[in-house]
Amino acid sequence: MIPIRSKKEIECLRKSAELLVKTFRAVEKYLKSGVSTEELDAIAYETIVGEKGIPAFKGYNGYPASICVSINEEVVHGIPGKRKIKEGELIGVDIGVNLNGWFTDAARTYAIGPLSPEKERLLQVTHEALFLGIRQCRPKNRLSDISHAIQNHVESHGFSVVRSLVGHGIGRAMHEEPQIPNYGLPHQGPELKPGMVFAIEPMVNMGTHEVRILDDGWTVVTADRFPSAHFEHTVVVTEDEPMVLTQGLEAQPYWKKNG
Repeated sequence: MIPIRSKKEIECLRKSAELLVKTFRAVEKYLKSGVSTEELDAIAYETIVGEKGIPAFKGYNGYPASICVSINEEVVHGIPGKRKIKEGELIGVDIGVNLNGWFTDAARTYAIGPLSPEKERLLQVTHEALFLGIRQCRPKNRLSDISHAIQNHVESHGFSVVRSLVGHGIGRAMHEEPQIPNYGLPHQGPELKPGMVFAIEPMVNMGTHEVRILDDGWTVVTADRFPSAHFEHTVVVTEDEPMVLTQGLEAQPYWKKNG
């Protein structure tokens, strides 16, 4: 069953999202060539804990870090470490926050210095697909309307959506019902109702949709090693327009160059 959140509960989620956005802003200040991914992880940890929050990812099913940093062909779940960021790379940053027992989740893919036109287009299409999916978060739509909108946009531009990973419900736990694939036929699945809260997250590959998991047991990479991009927002279905709790991340354009 998909939880329906009250106005009071949504306010708790909004506060969690505010800390999540603050954490992204702290990480972005250091997101440049020469910085190690474990340094970014430390910044996120200090920011979250400093505001009496808990990094939602750390320890989740044994995950060893506070954030995920996925580079180039890494789709998601890249473990921070000694690797240093380089010019021309795509850097996916995924962060989750638990504030007073309320979870929010978001992700962005950043350009480090100039990118090839094809990588720029990959970022743009993925970001657009996210908001096309969000636009479907309206009462009386069906869950798969989100999925179909994302798939249709991505594939119309010659890219592919990852099929083995999904978006999800979120609130009292990091992953709640329902699962939200980024592909599918429209008008299928549960009817959307006000108070439902979703983490919508298209993961888009330049090449094949197929992926592999590395020996670390976490890092998901494209099977053909072509680049991938990932954007995510935490979204509430309301009586009218979708409420994007992590909308504050859009204060900086997604194509902002760092480095």
